[in-house]
Amino acid sequence: MPPLFEVSRPLFRSLAQSQRLFHRAAKSAPSSSAPPYLSSPRPSVSSGSSVSPLLPSRQYHHQHQHHHQLLFHPRQEPNARRVTARPRGANAGAGAGQRRHKAKTVEEARSRYRTGPFSWKAGVLFVTAAVGLTWYFESEKERMHRRRVAEATKGAGRPKVGGPFELRDQEGRPFSSEALKGRYALVYFGFTHCPDICPDELDKMARMVTLVEEQRPGSITPVFITCDPARDDPATLKAYLAEFDERLVGLTGTYDEVRDVCKAYRVYFSTPRDIKPGQDYLVDHSIYFYLMDPEGDFVEALGRQHSPDQAANAILDHMKDWKGGWRQ
Repeated sequence: MPPLFEVSRPLFRSLAQSQRLFHRAAKSAPSSSAPPYLSSPRPSVSSGSSVSPLLPSRQYHHQHQHHHQLLFHPRQEPNARRVTARPRGANAGAGAGQRRHKAKTVEEARSRYRTGPFSWKAGVLFVTAAVGLTWYFESEKERMHRRRVAEATKGAGRPKVGGPFELRDQEGRPFSSEALKGRYALVYFGFTHCPDICPDELDKMARMVTLVEEQRPGSITPVFITCDPARDDPATLKAYLAEFDERLVGLTGTYDEVRDVCKAYRVYFSTPRDIKPGQDYLVDHSIYFYLMDPEGDFVEALGRQHSPDQAANAILDHMKDWKGGWRQ
């Protein structure tokens, strides 16, 4: 086996030849393009210096390293590519189509992490949804209450309030309860000689009908039934009701007919039967407006505690809940 020196001799020979070729090329090149470590002068060596003249100085090594950093820095190479780390794990594929929000300033990042998932848009959406749900449930609650009231007033076989009747109107023509079907009816019981209550209630009734007709024309019929048939004939009713509203329908009849109607509507009736001409007597009656639906069933009693606006709104609400037919 040859010695190590004999084996490595060709290697050293090639290295020495490469070094000679490198120095020749450096000497033949212009001085402006020469590397800094070839163009810079060698440090002078004094007698007292400890630097060996055969070894390069620290400045030589520093310039040599700086030159190679400029030559081989990755940012100076035109073909250098930036490698971006990809996410690993189960979410590697999911993150490809999503872009994360990158804060521009530190304050923006801090405010984002401070607020968390909530923002002013989420707050507005939450408040709007809460208000909408509250309004919906309140309206449904009122609608179900009106429905329970309307259903509770209907008896099995015949209504608890109201019923069929046969009377005469202020023109002297026959008028039955069938003429009220197809529309809502607002029925009030009183008499023409009433000093104060009946005029006030009839004014209120005319106002209620006007408010309802403004939104639903031709949907309600106001009816005035006398509790004093002995003095309230058709002509008297016509003259009396004309002072309040021409849309009012006045009804009268015999003593028994009027008494039966008052009994059907659960109205207090205290008029004496046999009245002599010129005799004074008292008439007492209930003070309610009876709302009847287009099928002739009782819906609700509106009393003196209801203002005209409140009563009109209640009537309109019942009309909105009505699912049956209407008379043209």
